[in-house]
Amino acid sequence: MLKRYLIPTDRLRLIGSRKGIKMKIVFMGTPDFSLEPLKELVKAGHNVSLVLTREDKKRNRGELTPTPVKELANSLNIPVLTPSKMKDEELIKRLKAENADFFVVVAYGKILPREILDIPRLGCINIHASLLPEYRGAAPIQWSIIDGREKTGITTMLMDEGLDTGDILKQYEIIIDKKETGGSLFERLAILGGEAIVDTIKNFDNIKPIPQGETTTEYAKMISKSMGEIDFNKSAVQIERLIRGMNPWPSAYTKYQGKVLKIWDAAPADDISEIQNINLNENYGKIYSFNNRIFIICNSSVLEVMSLQLEGKKKMSAKDFLLGREIEQGYVLGSKV
Repeated sequence: MLKRYLIPTDRLRLIGSRKGIKMKIVFMGTPDFSLEPLKELVKAGHNVSLVLTREDKKRNRGELTPTPVKELANSLNIPVLTPSKMKDEELIKRLKAENADFFVVVAYGKILPREILDIPRLGCINIHASLLPEYRGAAPIQWSIIDGREKTGITTMLMDEGLDTGDILKQYEIIIDKKETGGSLFERLAILGGEAIVDTIKNFDNIKPIPQGETTTEYAKMISKSMGEIDFNKSAVQIERLIRGMNPWPSAYTKYQGKVLKIWDAAPADDISEIQNINLNENYGKIYSFNNRIFIICNSSVLEVMSLQLEGKKKMSAKDFLLGREIEQGYVLGSKV
């Protein structure tokens, strides 16, 4: 059984005596999602004395590229460490020497051992992009859209040795728009994450950590490119959610005449009167065009495509797509030829 990481009572009393005083913070984060929380902590006047992020990666032509968090920290003149492993004596000595009130962790990408969790005076706070215990894991934003959830949000929690299992500090809820994409929800939650961490630290002495209950969703596993491939045996509603959840990366796609066809925007077709002599029980994945509109047969339903992109071409509307070519009526998408 995991040991839950709780703040001792004497530490809570210390917090109350420091209300209104700016905190000393070590920040740990890596991707774009971590930028707003770091910016907001600095903007609020907290002393972010050190940043930990992932190692530089080789990109085009083998050049090393720093993480978004490293670039931001450098611009703010905050010292940066990129440790390859966390159980390192020199790293632990450095972290202890910071005498930080909090460690704030946002999509860092490394698991913190107990030795590090115990270092900050008041605890390690993690920002997670879901309403825990739902969607623990690496990709809660995309899966909340793919699964058709109506709301999501940000959870700030005290970290323990589990994966997104620590006690909840505060939750900040937002509604998922019916046309929300993975990209748009990412941006909204990143901004909310910045606001949430400042608010959580400001009100920390009045917060009673709440243990998480059992999750009602599957683990939000990391998104891979192959997950974007469309299965037309699913309903138009399910496919439309996949398209939004996978936008902008890795995108939802299929194959048309041997080329990758990305679908960027679509909707279940309510009115299919224009599609004549079509059997909804025939081969799923058949594509048709009528009156400058594109339709695909799905499981007992029809998907209308509004925006798409054929391999080697730019993204365009269905109408513009049809101006330059004729759809092979009844072609089964996903075919190799």
